[in-house]
Amino acid sequence: MNRLWLPLLILFVAALHQPAAAAESRPNIVLILADDLGWTDLACMGSEYYETPHIDRLAQQGVTLQSFYVCQNCAPTRAALISGQYAPRTGIYTVGTFKRGREQDRGMIPPENQRQLPTDKVTIAEALKQAGYVTGMFGKWHLGNGKEYHPSQRGFDEAIVSNGRHFKFRTIPPTRKPADDEYLADFLTDRAVDFIDRHSDEPFFLYLPHFAVHVPLHAKPDLISRYRAKAGVGGHNDPVYAAMIHSVDESVGRVTDALERHGLSDNTLLIFTSDNGGVGGYRVPGTDQRKGTTDNTPLRGGKGMLYEGGVRVPFIARWPGAIPSGSKSDAPVAHVDLYPTFVELAGGTLPEDYTLDGTSAVDVLKQPSAAHERPPIYWHFPGYLESYIEEDVWRTTPVSVIRDGNFKLLEFFEDDRLELYDLSKDIEEKHDLSTELPEKTRALHEKLEAWRDETGALMARQTP
Repeated sequence: MNRLWLPLLILFVAALHQPAAAAESRPNIVLILADDLGWTDLACMGSEYYETPHIDRLAQQGVTLQSFYVCQNCAPTRAALISGQYAPRTGIYTVGTFKRGREQDRGMIPPENQRQLPTDKVTIAEALKQAGYVTGMFGKWHLGNGKEYHPSQRGFDEAIVSNGRHFKFRTIPPTRKPADDEYLADFLTDRAVDFIDRHSDEPFFLYLPHFAVHVPLHAKPDLISRYRAKAGVGGHNDPVYAAMIHSVDESVGRVTDALERHGLSDNTLLIFTSDNGGVGGYRVPGTDQRKGTTDNTPLRGGKGMLYEGGVRVPFIARWPGAIPSGSKSDAPVAHVDLYPTFVELAGGTLPEDYTLDGTSAVDVLKQPSAAHERPPIYWHFPGYLESYIEEDVWRTTPVSVIRDGNFKLLEFFEDDRLELYDLSKDIEEKHDLSTELPEKTRALHEKLEAWRDETGALMARQTP
């Protein structure tokens, strides 16, 4: 009898363990988003002035995506991350209004920009909740101020919003008065660590969007002193900005420590990235001089521009056992790709009758050395962003962009100018190939026009 029952007993025990094994195969997901951090603003991305040991350790343990793309400033990137859709579908193209700078300098009349993420958008938090994840968000939201737009109403089980100041900050909800020396990055990290502590026994999605390193440039005095004692290197030379980066790095370290303390490191996808390029790399007209708080060299330009310095940012992902340690990939990946990536890893289902513009990057993360192909990546910005340099007028005028393979085409609407770059040979975007490669230029332009038509992209109008 024992021999007869033994196989049945083995099957019974195995069946009992199947749900647990399935649950364990779904990783926790932690997304840490810096604000205005540039492509080279980490030691592991080449900086010889900024110190980022905790983020560098993530890079050693995981993968660095060297061609990760976002929007030119914060609100449209956050909308794309949360909704999985490009700006023409969300209506959020920029922060506030398109009508920047002096009216007499604008050659076109821009449309109206949406300032709240429409309530009909199915957020990534809602999709992950549907998959059985508990969801938390602590930090900069920037997708609507009314009660119905608060992240607690958009799929997050727990949410605290704060941005605008690094000291003496305000939180919504609950409103609280911080101590005079309390630093926002530390406060948000406290909330993130507490969230991990309380939900360590269930799958969770933690979104930690820092306000640092956005202006105003405020940092803890001891860290400022640390960097004032160092010599700057190139365009990395601001001790206050460096101290702010240091605090973000400490936040990453505290989150990783919390995961390790609960034995969750091996079952957690931890991502660190930024919402747009660094505030720097702006060329003074007629010179080779660059201005800004930081520098995105070798990338051209910075925040607010559709050149690489404005839209290519650091991206580091760690998931031990699933992602090869110390690996890199040049495969283009975009903000809209995170939504389908997270849902796939969570074992969830994509929302029905809802358009997602991205494609899952799971294969890129797990096999970074392999060849990867993806549909083109698009940007559209039908407005103006004023320059940070007095000698110039604009960071950008109305423009659309496509990256398809290694080629990137920009269409500027004020003068119908087209620029074409081969990023595999010209990451600095110095050599415009639009006249040398007319057929490639025409083909990409046609794809860009078709995408604008398909998404209903708003367009700027010529002035009368």
